[in-house]
Amino acid sequence: MVFAPAPRLTVTIDQPSDEVEIHLHPGGQGVWQARMITSLGTPVTLCAALGGEIGKVLEPLLSSEGVDLKVIHRESSSGGYVHDNRSAEPAEIADVPGHPLSRHELDELYNLALGEGLRARVSVLSGPGEPSLVPDDIYRRLTADLGANGSLVVADLSGGHLRAVLESGVHFLKISHEELIREGRADDDSDEELTRALYELHASGAESVVVSHAERPSLALVDGQVFEVSMPRLQVADPHGAGDSMTAGVAAVLAAGGDLATAIRTGTAAGALNVTRHGYGTGRPDSIAGLVDRVRLTPLGSGRQDRLTPDQLAGRTARP
Repeated sequence: MVFAPAPRLTVTIDQPSDEVEIHLHPGGQGVWQARMITSLGTPVTLCAALGGEIGKVLEPLLSSEGVDLKVIHRESSSGGYVHDNRSAEPAEIADVPGHPLSRHELDELYNLALGEGLRARVSVLSGPGEPSLVPDDIYRRLTADLGANGSLVVADLSGGHLRAVLESGVHFLKISHEELIREGRADDDSDEELTRALYELHASGAESVVVSHAERPSLALVDGQVFEVSMPRLQVADPHGAGDSMTAGVAAVLAAGGDLATAIRTGTAAGALNVTRHGYGTGRPDSIAGLVDRVRLTPLGSGRQDRLTPDQLAGRTARP
């Protein structure tokens, strides 16, 4: 189950040849994750709230993604944006975040996601483009209720939504090094700082964590050990969307009963392949499979830090 509370309509203007093209797609973190999970052959139930004229356009577009779409219809409008990609530097023409969900709409969406999540082995919690659209407490409660009833909760969140899922305890967390620095969880992007942040996130409620690191190898905390996750570098066509594809690859493998190491390797391969393409959450499954064996998880360092338990390290390095 992918919880995508506020999908957006994306309108892009492009000109790959002589003629101008206009493309309409459903967008947002949860949509891109669901697209990649589906590409990897795992069935997806997508839970979302849609409303207004934009919502009427989004619903058939989402259904065409090959997901089992479950929707609550809201009175206020969904959001969207228009981008002009005809130049080397894409221009934003308009960006409408949408309206916050009402209390009744939140109750309906919560019940929908909870019911579908309880039938799924894995539940992926994604965030809205504008955090204020959905309260933090929805994520806290959903994480607690799903986790307590056997669903493996995978999260790719930041800010208050991240703090909310950590409070309830999350099975797997993906976060970028930029988010760690922006939120004050790491002072810089050194391995030492990111490793400390990994252990602090574990101590706060994340069972396993991966920190993506742009073009550098990711870092993963699995069973108390930090690993460097590396693979051959590929030429980049579009750097956007790699993190969402990574989260999706992890979720797809876990949903099929795979182990976490294989899940991280698959997620890394999916994210790496995504940047060779134009389009978020896209990639040929056979190409991803061909890259998985090239991903390496190598224990990071051999110093005293590696001999400490996660709780010991978190206790010694936690911020006051």
